[in-house]
Amino acid sequence: MQKARGSVNDPGFEMSDLFEPPNTTVWDLRHGDCLAGMAALPSESVDVVVTSPPYNLDIGYRSYADDSPRAEYLNWCGQWAEQIKRLLKPEGSFFLNVGASPANPLLPHELVLKLQPYFTLQNTLHWIKSITVQPRREPELSVGHFKPINSKRFITDCHEYLFHLTQSGNVQLDRLAVGVEYSDKSNVTRWGHTKGRDRRCRGNNWFIPYETINSRDKNRPHPATFPIQLAEQCIRLHGVRPGLTMMDPFLGIGHSALAAKACSVSRFIGFEIDAGYYQEACERLEVPCSVEASP
Repeated sequence: MQKARGSVNDPGFEMSDLFEPPNTTVWDLRHGDCLAGMAALPSESVDVVVTSPPYNLDIGYRSYADDSPRAEYLNWCGQWAEQIKRLLKPEGSFFLNVGASPANPLLPHELVLKLQPYFTLQNTLHWIKSITVQPRREPELSVGHFKPINSKRFITDCHEYLFHLTQSGNVQLDRLAVGVEYSDKSNVTRWGHTKGRDRRCRGNNWFIPYETINSRDKNRPHPATFPIQLAEQCIRLHGVRPGLTMMDPFLGIGHSALAAKACSVSRFIGFEIDAGYYQEACERLEVPCSVEASP
């Protein structure tokens, strides 16, 4: 049952204040190529897309060759982007996570430029995996996980891009749904727009480390996953609301789907070309699996 918790006329109103979301998600997980799968869906049927496609950095996926010629790869990206544009509602959000490598630093920028005919880049966020900070009058603090690089030319890469793409560039967001408290509490009463609420915009640097695992094969049997929390914050930033439909064309082992479950998204659609990853996603979500993974 929906339960109003605020008024749209209040200056501090956020979309998430309007209702308490349902407790169940309708799952539509499909084993197969996302291009064919998306082509079968009706236009303007998806509210939010959160995904991370292969980066074309020669990562060792089970059923996908991640080493295409650059032009061929970018043309393929244009094909799935065109389908996402067709499926996305006018006020929908498309969150695209993509990384680079020190030897291939232009890939994220080339990809987002390739998508210019289909989307407007509304926000650029940075997923920070590891960071070292020097608080005032306190010891230096290093937190997070990173893959070290042994090089005399390159520094270790501790972040990836998260591009927020929309149809118009004017999609309203629920910024405080992923907000943070003020470090200086005097700001709560100093600024009128807070209305006494100790919450401010998080900004576009999101520090979200990987969870520590004991075994990659057991805990994270996929060579390129993002944390569940990253996808969850994308959903909440777009705005959790009744009837929300979410899609991930590159499901992997289902981290975006687990985020959808945590946010009580009404319907989730996911495509995964690899039978083993697809089966793993189904098992993690405890839903029936329509294929058997090959050994």
